[in-house]
Amino acid sequence: MAAQDLGASEWERSKISNQDINLMKKLGLMKKKDALIFPSEESYPSPPMEYRVSFVDHLIRGLSAPIHDFLRGLLFVYGLQLHQLTPNSILHVSIIITLCECFLGTQPNWALWKRIFCLRRNGSHNIAYNIGGVVICVRPDVEYFDVKFPDSVQGWRRRWLYVREECPDSLEYNIAPFDGSAKILRRRSWDAEATEEEKTATEALMKRIHELQNTRGKELSGIQITAYFLRIRVQPLQARKNPLWMYAGDKDVDRLSKDLSVKDLEKLVRKISSLSKKDTIPTSCRVEPYSGVNALPKPLMKEFIRLGTQFIGYRDHANNLKEALAIANKRADDLAFELEKSEKAREKAELEAASVESLRKRLHEAETALSEHTTQQLAREGDIIARLESQNRRFVRKMSQEFELEEPDDDRLLDTLSLLEIYGDEVRRNISDAKAAFSRLFPYFFPKTEQPDTFAALTKCFIPKEDLGLALRQENLKIGVEGTIALVAESQQSVDWARVGEVKKMETKRWQSLIKAAKPNSKKILSFLGYKPAPSPSSTKPEVK
Repeated sequence: MAAQDLGASEWERSKISNQDINLMKKLGLMKKKDALIFPSEESYPSPPMEYRVSFVDHLIRGLSAPIHDFLRGLLFVYGLQLHQLTPNSILHVSIIITLCECFLGTQPNWALWKRIFCLRRNGSHNIAYNIGGVVICVRPDVEYFDVKFPDSVQGWRRRWLYVREECPDSLEYNIAPFDGSAKILRRRSWDAEATEEEKTATEALMKRIHELQNTRGKELSGIQITAYFLRIRVQPLQARKNPLWMYAGDKDVDRLSKDLSVKDLEKLVRKISSLSKKDTIPTSCRVEPYSGVNALPKPLMKEFIRLGTQFIGYRDHANNLKEALAIANKRADDLAFELEKSEKAREKAELEAASVESLRKRLHEAETALSEHTTQQLAREGDIIARLESQNRRFVRKMSQEFELEEPDDDRLLDTLSLLEIYGDEVRRNISDAKAAFSRLFPYFFPKTEQPDTFAALTKCFIPKEDLGLALRQENLKIGVEGTIALVAESQQSVDWARVGEVKKMETKRWQSLIKAAKPNSKKILSFLGYKPAPSPSSTKPEVK
């Protein structure tokens, strides 16, 4: 059974606690007036103009408006909205941006992203979520930082609010307006892989990531990267004036708040990770991040900046769409030209139709003459027509109403011809349907026999003395019994098959109770084999001969 897509029914009234509000104030997320709006009594989001729907758990993981150019690109390429990403997915994007700007010295780029990440649907076999319905995953063949994500973020879907999505002139694209009922459609871009050219261009970055993970005494972890951007009070997913490799400390223009206390920082890191109170929280990174006091080496800066601007994924997609639009416009012009030709063809067809109408009148006159002559012939056969008329008059009247015959009571020829045509069509149609049905059944009952050409020979095949259906059912029963024996043998259980075969003394009630007890396991077996069990299978004993 296909998973049920919850859609709009998944939303409910927002429940943001005072503790959540105090945390956002402490993080500086409410410093700017009207940056956030909290819902009142509505149970379904209805954001004001220029606002989008987000979540408390997204904001504390590095999201702020206006949204970073790279995140806009990802939403555009993947065809997603903010509310369709899980909190852990938001944290993935925050970490990769911090990694690129602070430890690789480059802008986050589409080529490197495709080498590390892909997308998957979030849900079970029965439920497909809309809120948080997409998960960003690390590719299984890629060695990447262990971020220590929690298995689940409890109740995050209920803590939704409105964030003001400002659109500065420097940002070329805006994110899509909120649509809480829009279904998530999987795109090929979800599994897009880096091209050979992109792999070559990003090989130095992947090598550097490997060094950051494995250099003895200077290992970098996902928790260290997370703690770093929380500690410097700059939101990675916010459009900023400067990249993080130019971070200027307490006076940095992109800082949202003053430094958090050690206690508040540790509490926040544990809140968004799987670390417990027994685990230590890193107070610094073992590798010094690039910043205003630890500048990028100039040769590296030049090369990495080139890579950072080489792959702007969503702009490439936008250019492709523009090209597709130009092709569509040309196609529309071609269709308009074809339409004009069709109009001329229609006018020509109307002229030809006039001549056809004159031919139709002449044909009608010929048919009338033939009908009169035939009527005279049939008048001499009055006795035969009278007998046919007495037997079929009631049927002809009914059919004359359906086919709107002219004066059926006075035109005996028309009555007779109509009757013969109706019976003939019905007989031919029934024979054709029967032949088609028997032809489909023939291969199942006679798998090694050539199918007869005539209908009469075909029907004789299905009138044997023995019951073909019984033979087929017995064969299916035999296959089922052999399959059961094979499954028991695979389970490595010892069974005395001689005793199992003695079923004549078994009572019907006992048989039905055993069948009922077997149903849960039979559904699992049938599911493994790829079959869907009938809704109410019979519990009667099968026929055995």
